[in-house]
Amino acid sequence: MAEPTPTLRDIVLELRTPFRLSRGSSETRQNVVLELAQDGVVGRGEAAPIRRYHESAASARQALEQMTARLDAGGDWTSTAARLALPGERAAQAALDVALHDLAARRRGIGVHELVGVARRPLPPTSWTIGLDPIPEALAKVAAAGDFEVLKIKMGAPGDLELVRAVRDATSRTLRVDANEGWSIADAEARLPELARLGVEFVEQPLRAECLKETRALRAGSPLPFVADESVHTAADVPRLVGAFDAVNIKLAKCGGISGALALVAAARDHGLKILLGCMIESSLGIAAALAIAPLVDWIDLDGHLLISNDPFTGIPFANGRLEVPPGPGLGVEPRPSGAAA
Repeated sequence: MAEPTPTLRDIVLELRTPFRLSRGSSETRQNVVLELAQDGVVGRGEAAPIRRYHESAASARQALEQMTARLDAGGDWTSTAARLALPGERAAQAALDVALHDLAARRRGIGVHELVGVARRPLPPTSWTIGLDPIPEALAKVAAAGDFEVLKIKMGAPGDLELVRAVRDATSRTLRVDANEGWSIADAEARLPELARLGVEFVEQPLRAECLKETRALRAGSPLPFVADESVHTAADVPRLVGAFDAVNIKLAKCGGISGALALVAAARDHGLKILLGCMIESSLGIAAALAIAPLVDWIDLDGHLLISNDPFTGIPFANGRLEVPPGPGLGVEPRPSGAAA
C-alpha cells in the first residue's frame, strides 16, 4: 500500500449576508481543504480555523504541511491525527482526522458513519442562525427562514434582548440564543428571566470560558439551561463542567475531528450532559463530517454550509429544515462541478 499523497487547497467561502456575533463581523471565511490520495482513492477533510483561538488559514495550512509530511502508509486512521497534531491547531488536526476517516471508508466502499459504528436515522431539525443584526435585517431573515423549525439568535452586545423580543414577536418557532462569552454576570442576570419568558430553549456560553465558578453560580439561579461552547474542547474538559452547564456544543474543528468528537460524546453521556452538534462557517465537506456522528446527539446546529453562496462541495440531503446523513461511500459529498451553482 502506497503512502497517502496530500494536496492542500485554500477555499474562500462567501457568506450570503454579513455574519455578526459578539466578537465581530465577517463577510468571508478562508478554510483549507486537505486531499489524501492513496491507490486511486481520495479522502478529504476541511480545516475551518477558529479566530478565537488564534488560528488562521495560513497557520492551518502550515500545520497540515508538517503533519502530512509524517504520514505513513499503515497508520491507524483513528489515532493518527491526534498523534501528529501540533499544539493550538485543532482545525488542522480535524482536517487530517476527517480525511483519514473519509479515505478509510471509501477504500471499503462504506459511509464514514458505518466505519465508526453509527446507524443512519432521521435527525432533529438543524437551527438557522440569526446574527447580531439590526432588527430589520434580522426580521427579514426570519421571514426568509422557510421550513426551519429552530432559530438560533446571537447575543452578547447592547440591544441583544430587544433583538430577541423582536424575533419572538415575529415567529412562534423554537428559539435558542448564543452569547458567545459576551455577557457580564450582571448582563446575564438581567436577561435570563426575560429570555425564559420569551420561551427560549437554552442559552449557549453566557460568560467567558475562564469564568467557570461564576457560570456555576449563575446556573444555580437560572431559569434556563446552559450549553458550553468555548468552555469545552476535548473530552478531558467535560468533568469540570458538571453543575455549570447542562450540555456541551461539540464542533469537529474545536475537538480535532471525528475521533475527538466521539470521545466527547462518550464523556458527555458519562456525566449526564446533553449534546449540541455545532459547526463553524464550513462547506458541505465539513458539515458532512459532523453529520457522520449526528445520530448520537440531542440537537443540531449545522447550517454553516447553508450560510454561504459558493459551496464548493455537494451531496448533503436537505429538506423541510432537516439534514440527512449523506448516502454513498466516505462522507458522501463530492466537489461541485466547475461552474455549477451552489
